[in-house]
Amino acid sequence: MNYKMEIQYDGTKYHGWQRLEKFETVQGKIEDVLTKLFGHKIEIHGAGRTDAGVHAKGQIANFKVNEDKKEEEILAYLNKYLPDDIAVTKISRVDDRFHSRLSAKGKIYSYRILNSDIEDVFNRRFVYRISGELYIKEMEKAAEYFIGEHNFKAFCSNKHFKKSAVREIYSIDFVKHGDEIELIFSGNGFLYNMVRIITGTLIEVGQGRRKAEEIPNIILSQKREMAGETAPAKGLCLMRVLY
Repeated sequence: MNYKMEIQYDGTKYHGWQRLEKFETVQGKIEDVLTKLFGHKIEIHGAGRTDAGVHAKGQIANFKVNEDKKEEEILAYLNKYLPDDIAVTKISRVDDRFHSRLSAKGKIYSYRILNSDIEDVFNRRFVYRISGELYIKEMEKAAEYFIGEHNFKAFCSNKHFKKSAVREIYSIDFVKHGDEIELIFSGNGFLYNMVRIITGTLIEVGQGRRKAEEIPNIILSQKREMAGETAPAKGLCLMRVLY
């Protein structure tokens, strides 16, 4: 049987999604509970390896077992024994060929910025606070240069990345909620820290530290040092995986 899980988590205290020895990870927590349920080691496959401190509302994972258990039974057991900052919201049986990562066509991420001099106590783990004025129109102008298919090597933190760095960004939308600015990224795939580096670069444009028109040359350079800072992990959330 091949089971698909829809998962949400507060990634604040976890060393990312991917299971690591001696570190608490989201994958590790879920696998440990499933292993107890089935009585043998279970390995799950996630759609994306979110970094340490990154959150998810729509992470997808799947696992295969020979046992035939009802989805409701697995769901209830997981949510009974998982910690409060991880929840499995849905489980469904899927075709054996389904693989959460290999079958994915794209992802949607959200990055939340609080443009205020005062901390939001109840959202501080999920937003990156920036004081001082941000020029949103300039940020939107800069974001347009990222749309389409490009080599995004300049926006990847992995210096030893060997595979193609070509990705396509479908859209970058800006949504305002009072003092909060939410950047919504949609694309066919994202490199290591890519969304956070693009966000950091857009923030520098918004602060007047660089011009929107610099973006094409940064992309063409394929040099990480040409792009902006990596925005903190806490503002980033995997919202949805596209299939």
